[in-house]
Amino acid sequence: MINDQIKQKIKEEARVYFEGASGCHDWSHVERVTDLALHIGKLENADLDVLEISGYLHDIGRKEEMTKKGGFCHAEKSAELSKDILEKYDIDQKDRDNILHCIITHRFRNAHIPETIEAKIIFDSDKLDSIGAIGIARAFLFSGGAGSNNLYTGNEKKLAEDGGNYSYTKEDSAVLEYEIKMKKIKDKVLTETGKKVAQARHNFMERYFNQFWQEVKGEL
Repeated sequence: MINDQIKQKIKEEARVYFEGASGCHDWSHVERVTDLALHIGKLENADLDVLEISGYLHDIGRKEEMTKKGGFCHAEKSAELSKDILEKYDIDQKDRDNILHCIITHRFRNAHIPETIEAKIIFDSDKLDSIGAIGIARAFLFSGGAGSNNLYTGNEKKLAEDGGNYSYTKEDSAVLEYEIKMKKIKDKVLTETGKKVAQARHNFMERYFNQFWQEVKGEL
């Protein structure tokens, strides 16, 4: 057990890292990921204390990564920063190690693989927040904040087939984010509960983007 006072202090420390952060990766994202992780954790019989602290800390390196336009892995940076934070508190080494493992493995584009149930839940919760209604809204926020300013280009499907990385470029758009990343996320989710949530959110996105292109063509 990790007492509530420690969790509150860590939450307050984590929040500082999100001051002035982009709306697509701000404190509201942290709150949603943490809440979803706790919901899934109850159904998957996970350690809720580990999930709560991991949720607060998982993205504390993200603002710096976005400032530098993706020059390093924010999960690794978040784990590095979190290690110093956790050392201030009376937390069992086993729990501390698990929290750091949750943080460093929450990003599917690095070499670190979630091994514990808690790490799998944090991974799922972070991915689930990038799809569905919230995911679409975040994608539009990200592409605008990254400087592309495209609602769409019409080249999204072709660029997705090319398999390139167009983040932070003039080609980027929320629609491209969907074609390259968001539509594939449901197949990467790890927990049984997460898979059910992912399928529902995926179905919503399919309906949304089908209608999006119909409206672009003047069909609706």
